[in-house]
Amino acid sequence: MTYEPSEHHPAFEEYSETIFELEEDGIEVIQARIAERLDVSRPAVSEMIKRMTGEGLVEIDENANVRLTTQGRSLARTVVRRHRIAERFMTDILKLGWAEAHHEAGKWEHIISPLVEDAMMRLLDDPTTCPHGNPIPGTDYARPASARPLSDLSAQDDFVVERIPEELEFQEGQLTYLEQAGLLPGRSGQVLSVAPDGTTTVSIDGNPVGISSFASLRIVVRDAATASA
Repeated sequence: MTYEPSEHHPAFEEYSETIFELEEDGIEVIQARIAERLDVSRPAVSEMIKRMTGEGLVEIDENANVRLTTQGRSLARTVVRRHRIAERFMTDILKLGWAEAHHEAGKWEHIISPLVEDAMMRLLDDPTTCPHGNPIPGTDYARPASARPLSDLSAQDDFVVERIPEELEFQEGQLTYLEQAGLLPGRSGQVLSVAPDGTTTVSIDGNPVGISSFASLRIVVRDAATASA
């Protein structure tokens, strides 16, 4: 069943999208995580989850994890798809920066019609990911077999950036820093060193870039040899 977003369900869209993205990033979806991601109070999350449960969009399992139902996942995929298409449109066509595109796409995702969505995809030549490398639902994106966190690599390892997870988009200044540093999907790099605290220094186009342990655990890369094969 398709649950088409509409102006009557902006909060349902936002919460469904958040749950979907937490799952995508491998984060346990409990109400505390939802509250952190949306920067709202726990009571507000609890009330919204109750409403969404009544609407058949989510369910709570025996471990208090929040799960999207089939209907809720349909809604989430539609909103996430439109958000990521909008981000791609804003960076590729309007030439906005990553952080600006992410912010503005958060508004567009609620109002893009199927007609406009299809037209944007044609104009963009049917991309499979957003500018940060996150998959656009409904496309033929395939995760590379060699994909793994940057933190798994050692000094002198070569890599290609695969994606910057949604979780980092909510870290203040992180997107702008990574974009300016050239840590973009498709870019090649090499690990220079890994500090005891997990901070990773990499070389992108000959420039050293420091990546925090938090980001290194989440940035997804793939093997350079696989990428060039």
